[in-house]
Amino acid sequence: MASYKVLIKTSAGKELAAVDSKSDRQRLVGRIQALASNPRPHGAEKLAGYADRYRVRQGHYRIVYLIDDEASIVTIFKVGHRMDVYR
Repeated sequence: MASYKVLIKTSAGKELAAVDSKSDRQRLVGRIQALASNPRPHGAEKLAGYADRYRVRQGHYRIVYLIDDEASIVTIFKVGHRMDVYR
């Protein structure tokens, strides 16, 4: 499988930096980096209402992202706690 380039929106970067626990933040960063090699890992779900957006779980947090297969780019849109990320 081809390697994808991972882009993180500025707002998603701020949300990631705001995660309280350092260990949670490190796990989220590891999960985001893993999307470069496999943008549709086991457990990733397509979001209803969108043609190309997915979400992946990491503990109590969710990572919402877009996959552009033609350009081989994964864009991270939102990172947050499961109670707040879909609002």
